[in-house]
Amino acid sequence: MTLQARLDAFKADFVAGKPPYNAPPQVHAIMKRATEQLIASGQAQRALKVGDKAPVFTLDDPDGNPVSSADLLSKGPLVISFYRGVWCPYCNMELQALEATLAQYRELGANLVAISPQVKANSRKSVRQNALTFPILSDEKSRVAEAFGLRFKLPDYLIDLYKGFGNDLPAFNDDPAWVLPMPARFVIGQDGLIKYAEVNPDYTQRPDPTELLPTLRG
Repeated sequence: MTLQARLDAFKADFVAGKPPYNAPPQVHAIMKRATEQLIASGQAQRALKVGDKAPVFTLDDPDGNPVSSADLLSKGPLVISFYRGVWCPYCNMELQALEATLAQYRELGANLVAISPQVKANSRKSVRQNALTFPILSDEKSRVAEAFGLRFKLPDYLIDLYKGFGNDLPAFNDDPAWVLPMPARFVIGQDGLIKYAEVNPDYTQRPDPTELLPTLRG
C-alpha cells in the first residue's frame, strides 16, 4: 500500500468519527477551513523550489549531537523531510514510510534526515514510536523551516481546537508561538542546490518516498 493510500484510509476513519478519535463533524469543518486558508495564502508557492540554493544548517539530534547539512552533503545527496511532530498521525505514517525506503536511499549514496520543531524528548518519542534509524532533528523556533519558507502561524480558531485536543504546541516545541512547518520533502545535491521539492499546505497529502528515487538516480 502506498503512503497516500494509508493516509487516505486514516483520514476516512477520522472523518467518519471512528475510535479512538471520535471527532464530531465540526472538528473536521474547522480543520478543513484552516487547510483551505493556508492553500489560499499562496505560501507553498513562495517556499524554496528546485534550483534554489538550500540553506545550510546544524541541528541537534535527540541525544543533543549536532548534525550538519554540510557534513552530510560532503558524503552524498541529502533527503530532508519536514514534519509537524510526534502528535501528528499523518507525520508518523510518513516517517514509517521513509524508514521503509531508507535502504534504497542509502544504496544511491544519499542520507536522510527529518526535521520538526519539537523538543528533543519528543524527537526521541518519534524514534521509539516509529522504529526509526535515521536522524530526527529539532528545529528550535522553526528557524530552518522559516529559511525554507515553510513556517506558518496557526489561526486563532485552529489554536483553540488544538488546545481542546491537548495539542499544546508551545509545550511540545518549547516555543510560545503557535507555528508549524508545512510538510515538505527536499532532495539537496552535493552542490547545495535543491533537486526535488514538494511542499503541500494540505498535511493529509504527501508523496510516496519512492517518488524521490528518480531524482537521486539522476
